Amino acid sequence: MISVNGIGIGFGGEDLFGDVSFVINENDKIALMGKNGAGKTTMMKIIAGELKANKGTVQGPEDAVIAYLPQHLLTEDNCTVFDETSKAFGSIFQMKEDMERLNKELETRTDYESQAYMDIIEQVSDIGEKFYSIEETNFDAEIEKALLGLGFKRSDFTRQTSEFSGGWRMRIELAKILLQKPDLVLLDEPTNHIDIESVFWLEDFLLNKAKAVIVISHDKAFIDNITNRTIEVAMGQIFDYKANYSHYLQLREDRRLAQIKTYNEQKLFIADTKLFIDKFKGTFSKSNQVNSRKRMLDKLVIVEVDDVDTSALNLRFPKSQRSGDYPVIAKELSKSYGDSVIFKDASLAIARGEKVSFVGRNGEGKSTMIKAIMSEIEYEGQCDLGHNAKVGYFAQNQASLLDGELTVFETVDNVALGEIRTQMKNILGGFMFSGDAIDKKVKYLSGGEKTRLAMVKLLLEPVNVLILDEPTNHLDLKSKDVLKEALLAFDGTLILVSHDRDFLQGLSQKVFEFREKRVIEHFESIDEFLARNRIESIKAMDL
Repeated sequence: MISVNGIGIGFGGEDLFGDVSFVINENDKIALMGKNGAGKTTMMKIIAGELKANKGTVQGPEDAVIAYLPQHLLTEDNCTVFDETSKAFGSIFQMKEDMERLNKELETRTDYESQAYMDIIEQVSDIGEKFYSIEETNFDAEIEKALLGLGFKRSDFTRQTSEFSGGWRMRIELAKILLQKPDLVLLDEPTNHIDIESVFWLEDFLLNKAKAVIVISHDKAFIDNITNRTIEVAMGQIFDYKANYSHYLQLREDRRLAQIKTYNEQKLFIADTKLFIDKFKGTFSKSNQVNSRKRMLDKLVIVEVDDVDTSALNLRFPKSQRSGDYPVIAKELSKSYGDSVIFKDASLAIARGEKVSFVGRNGEGKSTMIKAIMSEIEYEGQCDLGHNAKVGYFAQNQASLLDGELTVFETVDNVALGEIRTQMKNILGGFMFSGDAIDKKVKYLSGGEKTRLAMVKLLLEPVNVLILDEPTNHLDLKSKDVLKEALLAFDGTLILVSHDRDFLQGLSQKVFEFREKRVIEHFESIDEFLARNRIESIKAMDL
């Protein structure tokens, strides 16, 4: 359907990748994988037409619709949610307006024999042919269905887009993309700012309604569920697997083992050849053979082995004093903003050592409850931290609280105590800070780098209660694995807000669901809750 032909691009004199070719077929669901900096987003932008490659082309049918959702986007602030979403049908509405305008012009003109008159008739005919070939659609109903599926309420439709956070604006843009019924959907980290129910909705759409899809994501469950092909960007080239992510990992390891075998065989061949050359380079009778082997070495293409970090970082939280029996207690807790009730008469008691999850749609009060527990907001009712509770808190804006004048290393050096200080560089490396990066000032870090550093800082502090609000949004797969292993081994109390199912699985034994201004306690694991919730969500959304 769409072919990528020999594309290459570089920055600062260095090639990011070169001579990359592959074909995107009609029903391909492709995971685009690779290390940070390998060029995944760059490649996606080239396919989307947002960036021009230094060489090569992207070709497809003239009428092919390619829709692109970047990680960061800006939605206009001058209209309502419904009006902004309706821009998905802007080209169709424009065709209708153009036809009406041209027909009115024909009604008023009297130069029936002129070329200008004939040109207008031809324009009306061309536009009409395209317009009437479009399947008749109830646009309002389609917009409503998409917005409801992505978590909006009907009362939100008439609100200004300026009233919504960046995550909700991303949903508006995603709704516009889905409504265009594109031939190819390009999604760069689409699950970062949407809740679990909306992720289920998106998965169902991509599997059952979308045509071709390319997605970049660190959400393993999401990409495993929707993809049937994996393209890895590595060492300036691509490796194409007809497999989902989990199967791709196995195939990639098989490839690495084959590379290592070939590399070792080549290394032995080079050593033997050099030994022959050194031994006989002054022997006249062997001069032709010596020269032949020199030419062979000059032409030899050195086998590369994929650079995979196989280090095992065994990170554990430092020991802290034991807390009381119930480090977090709330009774008949209510919170409103003006006339808007977030939750009412909520009660919860979290015992020492319990690991619990707060789940629910965005805007139902998960982060608000955490802010109440941390005494960051006013509320009605009672909310207390228990005896000797030492809290480590990771807020969604945690990165903005770092001291910009400190270096990366100084930031963690100021909080690390005891034996864990011997692991500081390894820990920083586990979160992608190594070499010169540890000497960089915090103010020069990107948003994602600051988030990772804030997480490292938290992991070094001795606490017995951990409260984490969406901690994985900017973490790559390795960093998430490091964090999850540390949390599994943590013997304190954990309260976790996250939409990342793979990260959540196995981490909590109790679920507090925030829904319809209530907080509902479920005595089941997050795995059991999500399995049940997925069925209920898809049925409720009437897809």
